[in-house]
Amino acid sequence: MPRKTSPKIVTSRVTQMSKTAIVLGATGLTGGLLLQKLLKDERYACVKVFGRSKLDAEHEKLQQFIGDILDLGAFSDDFLGDEVFCCIGTTKKKTPDTELYRKIDFGIPKAAAELCRQNEINTIAIISSVGANSTSSNFYLKTKGEMEQAVLEQNIPNTLLMRPSLIVGDRNEQRTGERITILLMKVFNPLLFGGLKKYRSIQADKIAEAMIVLANSENEKTMFEYNDIMQAVSS
Repeated sequence: MPRKTSPKIVTSRVTQMSKTAIVLGATGLTGGLLLQKLLKDERYACVKVFGRSKLDAEHEKLQQFIGDILDLGAFSDDFLGDEVFCCIGTTKKKTPDTELYRKIDFGIPKAAAELCRQNEINTIAIISSVGANSTSSNFYLKTKGEMEQAVLEQNIPNTLLMRPSLIVGDRNEQRTGERITILLMKVFNPLLFGGLKKYRSIQADKIAEAMIVLANSENEKTMFEYNDIMQAVSS
């Protein structure tokens, strides 16, 4: 068995302002946009990013903690802040191994919520999926639904579960199938209204913005679908 190593910490100078945000999944589309917004937001003095590799970014607010985030508990002493934003997620194409897929999409958000409870962090915002259901026959939706249940069991006071449909934006990787779907959704989005509106595709930038708005709001609900996300960014 390989020797377990401690996470490496990469830090930058932090100015004295107010809150500390924690970001998981900053290398992804939504997570990267979220990170940019948090670094520009004057309400945050420090933004901690936890990941497997160092981001190619420098900022006086930014602190990077490098290690195996599948073992998020190893970061417990540094997992301290006011709000946690979890944008972790994978795809069947990227992660065909269902066991590893579950460790990422279920295990990391669950561990983040457990650390929130342990370290008395009162806000956690997580990207889930429209249609998430722990009893679904679809592995993806079932995993998301079980993740939501596990997070809610931690009783974090301000739990925000974002439930977007197709997330669109400028990605680094090119996905032919996804490009075709995005083009189709531009046609079908206006046809989805009423109860079907939650299935509209949505810009990653809108999700990132809504997560920050809701994290800084008093909320009476925990599940946020298309209408809720769009309302948050328009308020």
